[in-house]
Amino acid sequence: MQIGYPFHFGANGRTALAEPADHVRDMIELLLFTRPGERVNRPDFGSGLTHAIFAPNSQELAAALEFTIRAALQRYLGDVIEVQALTVQADDAALRVAVRYALRSSGERREQRFERPAAVGESP
Repeated sequence: MQIGYPFHFGANGRTALAEPADHVRDMIELLLFTRPGERVNRPDFGSGLTHAIFAPNSQELAAALEFTIRAALQRYLGDVIEVQALTVQADDAALRVAVRYALRSSGERREQRFERPAAVGESP
Protein backbone atom coordinates (compact mmCIF):
# COMPACT_ATOMS: atom_id res chain seq x y z
CA MET A 1 0.00 0.00 0.00
CA GLN A 2 1.11 3.53 -0.81
CA ILE A 3 -0.03 6.99 0.31
CA GLY A 4 -3.13 8.08 -1.62
CA TYR A 5 -3.19 11.17 -3.81
CA PRO A 6 -4.33 13.80 -3.26
CA PHE A 7 -3.23 13.52 0.35
CA HIS A 8 -6.22 13.05 2.64
CA PHE A 9 -7.34 11.15 5.70
CA GLY A 10 -9.17 7.84 5.51
CA ALA A 11 -12.27 6.81 7.44
CA ASN A 12 -10.04 5.59 10.26
CA GLY A 13 -8.54 9.08 10.75
CA ARG A 14 -5.15 8.06 9.38
CA THR A 15 -3.41 8.86 6.14
CA ALA A 16 -5.43 7.34 3.28
CA LEU A 17 -3.69 4.56 1.39
CA ALA A 18 -3.97 3.42 -2.22
CA GLU A 19 -3.49 0.05 -3.89
CA PRO A 20 -0.28 -0.21 -5.95
CA ALA A 21 -2.06 0.10 -9.33
CA ASP A 22 -3.99 3.16 -8.11
CA HIS A 23 -0.76 4.67 -6.80
CA VAL A 24 0.79 4.34 -10.26
CA ARG A 25 -2.21 6.17 -11.74
CA ASP A 26 -1.68 8.92 -9.15
CA MET A 27 2.01 9.18 -10.11
CA ILE A 28 1.09 9.57 -13.78
CA GLU A 29 -1.38 12.35 -12.92
CA LEU A 30 1.23 14.16 -10.82
CA LEU A 31 3.77 13.99 -13.64
CA LEU A 32 1.29 15.19 -16.27
CA PHE A 33 0.03 18.23 -14.39
CA THR A 34 3.24 19.39 -12.70
CA ARG A 35 4.91 22.31 -14.43
CA PRO A 36 8.68 22.07 -14.91
CA GLY A 37 10.31 24.24 -12.25
CA GLU A 38 7.48 23.67 -9.76
CA ARG A 39 9.30 21.05 -7.66
CA VAL A 40 12.12 21.97 -5.30
CA ASN A 41 15.35 20.12 -6.18
CA ARG A 42 13.72 18.65 -9.32
CA PRO A 43 13.36 21.61 -11.69
CA ASP A 44 12.96 19.40 -14.76
CA PHE A 45 10.20 17.20 -13.26
CA GLY A 46 6.87 17.58 -15.08
CA SER A 47 5.49 17.40 -18.57
CA GLY A 48 4.80 20.99 -19.60
CA LEU A 49 1.24 20.00 -20.45
CA THR A 50 -0.41 22.87 -18.58
CA HIS A 51 1.53 25.43 -20.63
CA ALA A 52 -0.42 24.33 -23.70
CA ILE A 53 -3.93 25.02 -22.41
CA PHE A 54 -4.09 28.42 -24.10
CA ALA A 55 -1.89 27.60 -27.08
CA PRO A 56 -3.53 27.49 -30.50
CA ASN A 57 -5.00 24.03 -31.04
CA SER A 58 -3.33 22.12 -33.86
CA GLN A 59 -2.14 18.69 -34.85
CA GLU A 60 1.44 19.89 -34.53
CA LEU A 61 0.86 20.96 -30.91
CA ALA A 62 -0.76 17.63 -30.08
CA ALA A 63 2.15 15.74 -31.67
CA ALA A 64 4.72 17.83 -29.77
CA LEU A 65 2.87 17.28 -26.48
CA GLU A 66 2.63 13.54 -27.09
CA PHE A 67 6.40 13.44 -27.68
CA THR A 68 7.30 15.43 -24.54
CA ILE A 69 4.80 13.57 -22.34
CA ARG A 70 6.01 10.18 -23.57
CA ALA A 71 9.59 11.26 -22.84
CA ALA A 72 8.64 12.41 -19.30
CA LEU A 73 6.75 9.18 -18.62
CA GLN A 74 9.73 7.14 -19.81
CA ARG A 75 12.22 9.17 -17.79
CA TYR A 76 10.36 9.28 -14.48
CA LEU A 77 8.11 6.22 -14.57
CA GLY A 78 9.85 3.94 -17.06
CA ASP A 79 10.80 1.49 -14.32
CA VAL A 80 7.14 1.24 -13.21
CA ILE A 81 5.13 1.31 -16.48
CA GLU A 82 5.49 0.56 -20.17
CA VAL A 83 3.54 3.14 -22.20
CA GLN A 84 1.64 1.43 -25.00
CA ALA A 85 -0.43 4.33 -26.35
CA LEU A 86 -0.75 8.03 -25.65
CA THR A 87 -3.14 10.63 -27.06
CA VAL A 88 -3.46 14.32 -26.29
CA GLN A 89 -6.43 16.50 -27.21
CA ALA A 90 -6.73 20.25 -26.66
CA ASP A 91 -10.35 21.41 -26.79
CA ASP A 92 -11.07 25.07 -26.06
CA ALA A 93 -9.57 25.63 -22.60
CA ALA A 94 -9.20 21.99 -21.54
CA LEU A 95 -6.62 19.32 -22.11
CA ARG A 96 -7.46 15.63 -22.35
CA VAL A 97 -4.81 12.94 -22.15
CA ALA A 98 -5.36 9.20 -22.56
CA VAL A 99 -2.58 6.82 -21.53
CA ARG A 100 -2.63 3.07 -22.08
CA TYR A 101 0.12 1.29 -20.19
CA ALA A 102 1.21 -1.98 -18.64
CA LEU A 103 2.42 -2.26 -15.06
CA ARG A 104 5.92 -3.74 -15.08
CA SER A 105 5.40 -5.44 -11.71
CA SER A 106 2.38 -7.48 -12.74
CA GLY A 107 1.93 -7.06 -16.49
CA GLU A 108 -1.58 -5.71 -15.85
CA ARG A 109 -2.76 -3.40 -18.63
CA ARG A 110 -4.63 -0.22 -17.78
CA GLU A 111 -5.98 2.80 -19.60
CA GLN A 112 -6.48 6.11 -17.83
CA ARG A 113 -7.91 9.40 -18.99
CA PHE A 114 -6.93 12.71 -17.47
CA GLU A 115 -8.56 16.09 -18.02
CA ARG A 116 -7.53 19.49 -16.79
CA PRO A 117 -9.63 22.60 -17.39
CA ALA A 118 -7.83 25.93 -17.38
CA ALA A 119 -8.03 27.63 -14.00
CA VAL A 120 -9.50 31.12 -13.82
CA GLY A 121 -6.67 33.61 -14.11
CA GLU A 122 -4.19 30.97 -15.25
CA SER A 123 -1.89 32.06 -18.02
CA PRO A 124 0.60 30.23 -20.21
